[in-house]
Amino acid sequence: MKLSTAMVFVLSLGVSGFALAAEDPFDAAQDGLSAGHPEGEIIIKFSHAAAPDTPKGQAAERFKQLAEQSTNGQVRVEIYPNGQLYNDSEEIEALRNGAVQMLAPSLSKFGQIGVREFELFDLPYIFPNREILHRVMDGEAGKSLFRKLSAKGLTGLAYWDNGFKQMSSNRAMHKVTDLTGLTMRIQSSKVLEAQMRTLGAHPQTMALSEVYSAMQQGIVDGGENPVSNFYTQKMHEVQKHLTISNHGYLGYAVIVNKKFWEDLPADMRDALTQSMNEATLFERDIAQKENDDALNKVIAANTTEVYVLSPRERTAWHQALLPVYQEFENVIGKYLIRSVGYAAAQVKKEQDAARPKGKSSTNK
Repeated sequence: MKLSTAMVFVLSLGVSGFALAAEDPFDAAQDGLSAGHPEGEIIIKFSHAAAPDTPKGQAAERFKQLAEQSTNGQVRVEIYPNGQLYNDSEEIEALRNGAVQMLAPSLSKFGQIGVREFELFDLPYIFPNREILHRVMDGEAGKSLFRKLSAKGLTGLAYWDNGFKQMSSNRAMHKVTDLTGLTMRIQSSKVLEAQMRTLGAHPQTMALSEVYSAMQQGIVDGGENPVSNFYTQKMHEVQKHLTISNHGYLGYAVIVNKKFWEDLPADMRDALTQSMNEATLFERDIAQKENDDALNKVIAANTTEVYVLSPRERTAWHQALLPVYQEFENVIGKYLIRSVGYAAAQVKKEQDAARPKGKSSTNK
């Protein structure tokens, strides 16, 4: 297989941990308020599909506390977790229609509404670690993606983590060929469909709220989730094997109805923005800990065998998934894929500068 420049880049990024880029690719490529009178209380209905004890659920509650405090009670945030109002296939349309004011959908959802560039986050093994991931999100790449939401009637406020994804099923999965023939639940995403097919599995799109039952009944054989979702959704009760593959990333974008946001007084937007920034720092701090704690709980439950891919096995999975890049690099944009390389280069440069003289980088 002849590899494109982007594919060669991403293989070296995932295996070595860093890839150097000469320049930032962006330099080269580049319904109103709630019912009531204006002085009345403003209601923000914040709907999400996760459990309250997940990183997303806890961060939503933290934002509620901060927002209500910072606006002296002028804003009331109502949290609706677990898809109480809308499941994760309905919520974006509800937001665009003004039925709710705020969501935190997974990044995979934006491809469905025509913003295919967000599928960057679905590419397998694209982000070597959280530091590079956050550098991309908080840099020009992340800002550019949020600007693309404006035409859809949406405004992006923040990127939240869930974590890196692991594979689960009722079959042990050590080699790529172990997934052959399995029906695997995914979020709705063309990239994730291609990923599963490349691994020899059959992708099945399904709302998160339906997954436990589908696994229990054998409608699907398995799926991919950060361990925090795997545990809080009780999938460990109906899945015999969990492979720590770190093959993909699941994150969220906190978004609001654009008209609702722009109709708010400027000082209130500022207060809510600051509250969201603080909630985002909190969310990112707890996300990895929640996944680590969840993994310990899965192991303690002794219902699921946990297997960690060796470096050699992980490299084999990575290499097997390179055709996904070839299929989608023009859809997502080569400049966006290269933005990950630029972020990696910046991180490495900063680490080298901070390292005592005489000690060289090892690019692990």
